[in-house]
Amino acid sequence: MIATGNHAVAYGVRSARAEVVAAYPITPQTQIVEKLSEFMASGEMRGRYIRVESEHSALSACYGAAACGARAFTATSSQGLLYMNEMVFWTGLGRIPMVMAVVNRTLAPPWSIWNEHTDQLAQRDAGWISMICESVQEAYDTSIMAFRVAEDAEVMQPVMFGLDAFSLSHTAERLDLMPQEDADAFLPRLDPSMLPVLMDTRSPATYGNLTGPDAMMEVRSAIRDALERSKRVIEEAAGAFGRASGRRQAGLVEDYRCGDAEVVIVVAGASSGDAKDAADALRDQGTRAGVLRMKAVRPFPSEAIVRAVGGAKAVAVVDRDYSFGMGGILATEAASVVGGRAARYVAGLGGRDIRPEDFMGMAADALRAAESGDPAQGHEVWWGLRRSPSAPGGQGGA
Repeated sequence: MIATGNHAVAYGVRSARAEVVAAYPITPQTQIVEKLSEFMASGEMRGRYIRVESEHSALSACYGAAACGARAFTATSSQGLLYMNEMVFWTGLGRIPMVMAVVNRTLAPPWSIWNEHTDQLAQRDAGWISMICESVQEAYDTSIMAFRVAEDAEVMQPVMFGLDAFSLSHTAERLDLMPQEDADAFLPRLDPSMLPVLMDTRSPATYGNLTGPDAMMEVRSAIRDALERSKRVIEEAAGAFGRASGRRQAGLVEDYRCGDAEVVIVVAGASSGDAKDAADALRDQGTRAGVLRMKAVRPFPSEAIVRAVGGAKAVAVVDRDYSFGMGGILATEAASVVGGRAARYVAGLGGRDIRPEDFMGMAADALRAAESGDPAQGHEVWWGLRRSPSAPGGQGGA
């Protein structure tokens, strides 16, 4: 079929047989839960849709449902994600295995509805496994795989996955659905007895109650260990889904022509396809370029990044996000594992286009910095910046 990214997520959640959906509408996510409510109203999907008055309540309802053994799902964007922030931490640090889609949208002020990854990446310390999708098909596939990863006995942590506002959420592409029997074979029913938290009226208990200094470090260490184990589980789930669907899946990362690359572009999200086009064009011009697409940002794929960049002279990390006072989030973290080769580029904030020629320019700029002996780690460019309101004439690329 032809479907948008938002509808692809809804079809995936239906294929995953989610039992409880609670959400509050917000642009550009609303189509996901509208479609799910249609599936439930028509009988195509068995489950309970809970109408709530806020995003905070949406995640609270999913927390409760998942803690009672149901397969739960919600979706949000931007300001809505900020509104549910308290419950994001309760769910992640409380080890509640559920799934949330985040349609990545710029945070206000000023008000914007266009694409940026800062909303999702701002939640990176909350104990959730966090992924970002490239295509409509991957949004569907990840909707199913995310439940398998979250519910794995070695993990038991929530998963959020992002899709770029409008350039993916509202863009229609070809979508191949998985036969339901194949989805069921890949994703078996949840066994509530495996849950770290299981609320049962026949066996009352409290969870998340007051914990003193004598136990808190051990509680946090268990989450750390689960996220570390999730690296293997994510790769295994991607392999199993690829065999079941006939579609190759990215696990933690996707390596595109990085093997012999002298410059590697590191990127996440829907613009990754443009980065691949740029790498192909650079190779046609004699520059060996590759692309490392980050599918997972938590757990951070340190080992996979080191392998992919290999002996490259330069690494151009392109962030569609920003941490004020520090820099691009992905670049800061990538630099921690690849060192001085990581040149930092901030691009596409507020939904501004990042074209293949922009990626070509950033890769060439990173190579120039590396070959000139400049310390690339301090090399940050706001690519395509026209004018800074506070500092006219600020730096920018072509």
